[in-house]
Amino acid sequence: MEVSELLKKVRALEIKSRRLTNHLFTGEYHTAFRGQGMSFKEVREYQAGDDVRFIDWNVSARMSNTYSKVFEEERELSVYLLIDVSASSLFGTFKQNKKDLITEIAAVLAFSAISNNDKAGLIFFSDKVEKYIPAKKGKEHVLYMMREMITHQPHSAHTDITKALGYLNNVTRHKSIVFILSDFADAGYEQTLKVAAKRHDITGIQVYDRRDIELPKSGLIQIQDAETGETILLNTRNGFNRNEYKRQFKKIREDAQLNFRLAGADLIQLATGDDYVKALQEFFMKRA
Repeated sequence: MEVSELLKKVRALEIKSRRLTNHLFTGEYHTAFRGQGMSFKEVREYQAGDDVRFIDWNVSARMSNTYSKVFEEERELSVYLLIDVSASSLFGTFKQNKKDLITEIAAVLAFSAISNNDKAGLIFFSDKVEKYIPAKKGKEHVLYMMREMITHQPHSAHTDITKALGYLNNVTRHKSIVFILSDFADAGYEQTLKVAAKRHDITGIQVYDRRDIELPKSGLIQIQDAETGETILLNTRNGFNRNEYKRQFKKIREDAQLNFRLAGADLIQLATGDDYVKALQEFFMKRA
C-alpha cells in the first residue's frame, strides 16, 4: 500500500471514529467503564447529606468545626484491544469483510479511551501473538495503532484465543478493560477466559458474515477453509450439507455465548453490515 493511500485511509477512519466518540460515546463510555477506585481529594466543611464515616475528626478538632473528607474517582484505565488477524477475518460478502468491521470498532473504542484520559493498547493474534503495542495515552498513539490495524500482514492463518489471553495476563499487572474482537471460530479457550476475566473487565465482540450462517443455493461449488487451506467440492443444494453448515456456525455462536457467560464477561455479536454504532451505544447504556 502506498503511503498516500495509507494516510488517506487512516484519516478517513480517524474522522469517522472521532466524530462518533465526540457526539455519541463519550458519556456512555465514561459511565460504563468506571475508574479503579476512589482517591482522596480534599477536606471541606461538613454538609447535610455527607457520609458520617468520612468525617475527619482530627481536622474537625483543630478547626472547632466539622469537616469531611472528599474523594474522587480514579479515572485512569488501560484499555486493551485483542484483535484476531487470522485468515477467517478476511471473509465478507455484505458491505465489508470482518476485518474492516473489526478495524472500525477498534478505532472507535481506542478514541473513546483516550478522550476519557485512559490508555489504549493493542494485541494482534492468530495462533500466536503477532504484535503487541503497550497501552499509552494520546492521539498520536491511537493513530499509530490505526495504521497498524490497516497495514498488518498476518504471519499465520490459524486462531488460538488461549495464547492471546495468556499473553495479556503476562504483560498486564493491573486490572484493564479488554475487548476481544474475533469471529471466535476456535475451541478450548473457555478456561483461560475464566482466569483472565477474574483479573480484567472483558468484553467479547464476535463478528460474522451472513454467508457464515447459510450457504447460497449455487449448486456444486469449490470451498476453501481460510485457516487450514483445505479445498473441497460441495453441493450447496444438498439438504444435509446445508444443515451441517448451519449447525457448525450455530455451535460457534452458542459456544461463545456460553463461554463468556460462564466467565462472567460480556459478549456483543455483530454481522458485517450491521449498525455497530447502535450496538455499542446499547451495550454502554446497559452497563451504565
